[in-house]
Amino acid sequence: MTTAVTGELSVDSAELRGFRQVQQLAYACAEAVAARLEPGITEREAARMQREWLRERGVRDWFHLPFAWFGDRTAFVNFRIPLQFFPTNRRLEPGMPFILDMAPVYDGYTADIGYSGSLGINPVQDKLMADLEAHRELILREVRERRPLREIYEDVDRLMVRQGYANRHRAYPFGVIAHKIDRVKERRWSPHVFGFGTQSLKGLASDALHGHRDGWSPLWSPYRFSDHPPRPGLWAVEPHLGFRGTGAKFEEILVVTDSRDPEQSAFWLDDDLPHVRRWAEEK
Repeated sequence: MTTAVTGELSVDSAELRGFRQVQQLAYACAEAVAARLEPGITEREAARMQREWLRERGVRDWFHLPFAWFGDRTAFVNFRIPLQFFPTNRRLEPGMPFILDMAPVYDGYTADIGYSGSLGINPVQDKLMADLEAHRELILREVRERRPLREIYEDVDRLMVRQGYANRHRAYPFGVIAHKIDRVKERRWSPHVFGFGTQSLKGLASDALHGHRDGWSPLWSPYRFSDHPPRPGLWAVEPHLGFRGTGAKFEEILVVTDSRDPEQSAFWLDDDLPHVRRWAEEK
C-alpha cells in the first residue's frame, strides 16, 4: 500500500529529505551506468545494469523497473502499444542517443527519473536538452499560478511547436507528462506486474478512485480528467521532446503545497541534478 504524503512540505522537511535522497540515488545510478555504456551494449543489458547498481545499494522495490531506450527509440518512433516501452536487444552505437529511466523505492520513498545522453557527440540531442530548460521554467511558473493541469500541458505543447519539436510524452499511456507519487509501505518481498511494483500500482489506483470522486486525477494528461488545478503532493514530471528520430527528456519531482506564498506553493525538489547543472555550466 502507499501512504499519502502529509505534514509540512517545506524545503527542509524530513519528509522531503527522504524523497530527495532516493532521487539523488537514482540520478547517481544513471550517471554511473551511462559512464559504463559502450558500443554493442543492448537496452536490456543497460536496464539490468541499473537494477543491479540500485539493488547493491539497498533498493528492493520499484514504482517501475528500469528502462533503457537507444537510437530512434528515444523518440518512441512507431510506438503503438505499452509493451514497446520495455527494453529490447537494440544495440548502442557511436553517436547514438540514449535515455535511462528508473523509479526505485528506498526506505519507503519513491523517485522516478529520466536521464538523457549519447555515446559520444550528438548535436541534435544536445540542442533538445538545452531547450528543455524552458519547459522546466514554464511548468513551475504555471503551477504556481494554479493553472489547470490540462492547460499547462497544452502550453508545454505550444512551446514544443514553437521550438520545432514533437511531443513524445504523448506516447505514454494516457499521454501523461507527469503522475503523482507517494510513500510506499516497505515489505520484505515486493512483486511487480508488467514492470510496475504492485504496492505503487495500488496506491496510484487508490488515488485515481479518490480523485474521481473529488474531481482530480493523479495523472497529468491532455484529457478532461486533468482539467483541475495542481493537487498538493509530489509529482514526477517528464517533458519529452522529439526531433527526427532523436528524443530527450528529464524527469524529476515537483513539490506542490497549499501555501499562499508563490515560492513555497510549488518548487522543484532538488536543483542539484545533472540536467540543471548542465544548463548552469552552459550559461
